[in-house]
Parts: sequence; C-alpha cells; structure tokens
Amino acid sequence: MSLSVEGADEYINRTTIDNEDWNDSDRERKQRVINVADDVLVRKFPDYKIPDDAVYEFANVLAIAYNDTNRLNKHGVASYSITGVASFNFKDTMKVDDESLIPKKTLDLIGEENGVKLGGRRIQWTVM
Repeated sequence: MSLSVEGADEYINRTTIDNEDWNDSDRERKQRVINVADDVLVRKFPDYKIPDDAVYEFANVLAIAYNDTNRLNKHGVASYSITGVASFNFKDTMKVDDESLIPKKTLDLIGEENGVKLGGRRIQWTVM
C-alpha cells in the first residue's frame, strides 16, 4: 500500500462531491486523517487487503465528520450560536465511533479487491 496525501487529493477531487472539508485541511491534518482511516479499516477488516481508494474514500468521510462544526456535535454540544452570524442546533449528538462512519462505497471497494461481498449490517445478540 502506498498511501499518500497526493493520492488522496487526486482520488477525492476526482470521485467525491462533498470534498470541501478535505480540501480546506492542511497537509498535516490530511495525513492524520489518512492514518486514522487506514488504522480503522485495518482493524475492522484484518483478513482483507485494503485498497488505497477505500482508505481515501473513508478519509474524506472522516474529514467531514471532524470538521469544525461536526466536531462540536461529536463532543456532545447540542447547540451554539455566533452573535449576528449564525446559530447551529444539532438534532441528535453524533457520539459514534469512527467504525460506524465507514461508507458503503468503502465496503464495496474492499469487497471488490478481495472478491467478497461485505455488508454494512452488524450481527448482534439480542434478548427477547
């Protein structure tokens, strides 16, 4: 795997619509986001080869999830306002782990690389 900020820039700008948060990030932040995306995917799918494009697809989602506004939501802030500028109210706080943010396209890219079909649903125990 040869993950790079340049590779991520090219992929994200070529294949994604909502890429402003990624493009507004400095190089060091982009590298951190790539590192986290790769780490989460490797831990989630230890038996599969993770293609660079899958990491880049997920990195863009993480850049959006950790932008300035969403980061406050992720930390449990329900609302805030900037006097005379804007007011932000979050319907629900987004206290979720990074693994739950993995998009379907990332799963599809990993599945295609490994010749398997990965689903987004998790199997969980339940008591009835």
